[in-house]
Amino acid sequence: MLKFISFYVNIVDIICERVGRFVMYWVFFMMFLLILSFVTRNIINFPLMWIIEMAQFTITAYYLLGGGYSMLSDDHVRMDLFYGKLSKKGKSKMDIFTSIFLIFFLSILFFGSITSLIYTIETKQKLFTAWAPYVWPIKSLMSAGILLMLLQAFSTLFKDIAKVKNLKI
Repeated sequence: MLKFISFYVNIVDIICERVGRFVMYWVFFMMFLLILSFVTRNIINFPLMWIIEMAQFTITAYYLLGGGYSMLSDDHVRMDLFYGKLSKKGKSKMDIFTSIFLIFFLSILFFGSITSLIYTIETKQKLFTAWAPYVWPIKSLMSAGILLMLLQAFSTLFKDIAKVKNLKI
């Protein structure tokens, strides 16, 4: 069982790291879109109606797909009222306790994203704008990002349990 958990942790960590490092550069694409929007709207006087929505889609995918990497690299926000004063084992115990709530929340969020994605695909949902893009691509990325965060939450939970029990994963 420990080999399976170790394998799971390694695979999830690798996937989250690679996806996170790839998505990390999407912020430059979003900046390009916003600069292009500025140039076409204010300098050329030919506004493109799809640019702002595309930038919104890009930043949404950026932070959703980067969530697992943020958890892996421990760059997420943590309330540090008592946590900073705990020992390493104490921090791991606190992380195990809070992981239960995180996994519950992400499970509900993932279930909701899947049902929303199914509805979007069945109804061929579009945004009510002049560009009217289909919504399924961003909802697919949303579901994938939430799934990565859920898998990474389990990976972190397993690592914290191993720290408490002095096991090597």
